[in-house]
Amino acid sequence: MTSAYGHFCLAARALETVGDRWSLLIVRDLLAGSRRFGDLRRLLTAVTAKSLTVRLRQLEAEGIVRREQEPGRKEVRYELTDKGRDLAPVLEALVAWGLRHELHPPTPSEVVHPEHLMAGLRVALNEVAPKPPEPQTWRFDFGDGRSFSHAFDGERWTRAVDGRPPDATVETTPRAWVDFATRPRARRRLPTREIRLSGVPDRVADLVATLAGA
Repeated sequence: MTSAYGHFCLAARALETVGDRWSLLIVRDLLAGSRRFGDLRRLLTAVTAKSLTVRLRQLEAEGIVRREQEPGRKEVRYELTDKGRDLAPVLEALVAWGLRHELHPPTPSEVVHPEHLMAGLRVALNEVAPKPPEPQTWRFDFGDGRSFSHAFDGERWTRAVDGRPPDATVETTPRAWVDFATRPRARRRLPTREIRLSGVPDRVADLVATLAGA
């Protein structure tokens, strides 16, 4: 997309395709499902409309993103192709690296989106946290109708999409949650005044023990 590196390497070729500013973050935000242009601008925060338009067109040309528009409607949605979804392990590896080496609180000027917090939590649960003793589903409510669920099948955590009732629920705000998540493990305590827990008592205890070790 940008410039050739002048030598043969598949990592270099991949970076030529998705290594420019915003491209991988667009993929990140589309991994959860199709989104509108405005949705992407909100999640990307600092991107300009022009830059986002250019990147989306480039990703379309590369076969990573496709546009979806229902007949008779102006609304356009963007979604990943199979080629785009194949980047999921790349994003998970970047988040896992960030958990190990860049886990510090956001600056006052950084916007905190619950979508990104939950994607990071899912990686943390799979990569660094102790595993719960049995399958369960947790829901995180951030207010304003923003709710996210994670399901544990006994081996891995995934985004829950089947609408099953949660075994444990966390009610909080994005700022309160990122404050908790970026603390040293020895200082993580639940519940707090801004992080409320409810649900099946044994599953709530599993949640507390797991997140303390994440």
